[in-house]
Amino acid sequence: MPSIREVMTSDPTALRATASVVEAAEAMRRSDIGDVIVLDETDQVCGIVTDRDIVVRAVAEQKDPSDVRLGDICSRDPVTLTSQDEVGDAVKLMTENAIRRLPIVDDGVPVGIVSLGDLAVSLDPESGLSDISSAAPNE
Repeated sequence: MPSIREVMTSDPTALRATASVVEAAEAMRRSDIGDVIVLDETDQVCGIVTDRDIVVRAVAEQKDPSDVRLGDICSRDPVTLTSQDEVGDAVKLMTENAIRRLPIVDDGVPVGIVSLGDLAVSLDPESGLSDISSAAPNE
């Protein structure tokens, strides 16, 4: 089974918990991604926020995205792995915790992120999910 390093998306986007939802949305648009790792004041991973979190926990609640901080809407204390762990470990954790994205953290520093799509491309390249995940993004 391959290591996480072989399938993860390297150099994930990370913002402080004090950053606004607007800053996260701009970073997501710029990098064509759907998630941002959230860091505490010591730059340690403390959460993750997705585009869905922004919609459900801020916009749908009619909160001003300029005033809402990532720390207010992120999923706290995310399950993480290291880049030395195996893909099977990611599959197990994602299944047990019903999560779609898994931050990869080495020595407290986010070095990557693994999504369900990454796993599909790696483990079942002939699947429909793999085809969707490897397709060019909509612009």
